Amino acid sequence: MDNPVTIAFMRLMTFDSDILIVGGGLNGPALALPLAQKGFSVTVIDALSETVRKNAAFDGRAYALALASKRLLERIGIWARVAEHSQPMLEIKASDGRAGQGPAPFFLHFDAAEIEEGPMGFMLEDRFLRRAFLEAMAGEPRIAQVEDRVEAQEVDASGVTLTLASGKTLRGRLLVGCDGRQSGTASRAGIKRTGWDYGQTALVCAIEHERPHHGIAHQFFMPHGPLAILPLPGNVSSIVWSETHDVAAEINALSDADYLEVLRPRFGDFLGEIRLKGKRFTYPLNLTIAHAFVADRLALIGDAAHGMHPIAGQGLNAGLRDVGALVDVLDHAVRRGEDFASASVLARYQEWRRFDTQTLAMATDLTNKMFSNDNPLLRLARDFGMGVVNAVPGLRRGFIREAAGLTGELPELMR
Repeated sequence: MDNPVTIAFMRLMTFDSDILIVGGGLNGPALALPLAQKGFSVTVIDALSETVRKNAAFDGRAYALALASKRLLERIGIWARVAEHSQPMLEIKASDGRAGQGPAPFFLHFDAAEIEEGPMGFMLEDRFLRRAFLEAMAGEPRIAQVEDRVEAQEVDASGVTLTLASGKTLRGRLLVGCDGRQSGTASRAGIKRTGWDYGQTALVCAIEHERPHHGIAHQFFMPHGPLAILPLPGNVSSIVWSETHDVAAEINALSDADYLEVLRPRFGDFLGEIRLKGKRFTYPLNLTIAHAFVADRLALIGDAAHGMHPIAGQGLNAGLRDVGALVDVLDHAVRRGEDFASASVLARYQEWRRFDTQTLAMATDLTNKMFSNDNPLLRLARDFGMGVVNAVPGLRRGFIREAAGLTGELPELMR
């Protein structure tokens, strides 16, 4: 047993889990659960404690979950835990304009009644979704959770070894990075990124309003950036309001009363009187795309692979598509008797997701650039374009299905 060759062989063959997932935010647990349900053993490593995540209060974050994403959450047992906190999005209205002047005469109006599947999506606060994932993982015997920080990773012919800040090591057959836009997993694997700063900061808060929103989401395009008004349960809406960095910093430094005075002309009076609910937050906006979504015995999902502008609310939805695709690829590989962490298997995942996410990221980038300005020619072109889409039922229906996440090659969990 003291023979160095024997020790090296045992190290190669002994695994703590089939799959090591770095990052316990949303995409990490969303991947861990279906993998465990398929029979894989999984370890989720996250630096933030479970207690902190479970007891999170409203922090301004809420997600527009496309219908396809809701299906995935249903099939992995999460939706039943959060459904009572969700708000169906029955309509989406998008318009161009300036603060205090109301919307332009040409606009987009998407109505869920135009498709057979039901609401296009659902609004859900981050805190409820995060808590549901933690509770579900705690009840799954094939999932281990480790509260620690990864310091190093080493890949060999049969697996990956992680060294944690505590000094502990973990070994698995496959490593998945779900650790955000500045992914340490990607960086340690030598995967470079392309991206840029938008020069915009998102001001995020919740607003209580006098009149009901009727499940209608609004996107109001203004010269410095879009304002999204997204319905939450009750007479409450989530606000994601983009301004230039300097302007956003000035607004965020105001008192609550003065903050509302700046927001009101942008928000309008269609929901009656408004007041702040909870705290206010800011998030800088940028684009970042990994040059590769896979490396030796490694895959990236969610923001670790692609971080995009929130203008279409597709960040988490794109991450959940990554989850569905990777689960499909790994499960099918095992059924065929393949090494599920081999380069040929992981290449299928990258081929499936990289083009789609790059296309989506570029589309959100182009939309933001086209609408976040006051150029009269561009203004005329975009207003005309929205008017055309809105006037053609077939075209409009296509956009509605896109918003619902029902286009393209859907993973099994989203069908």
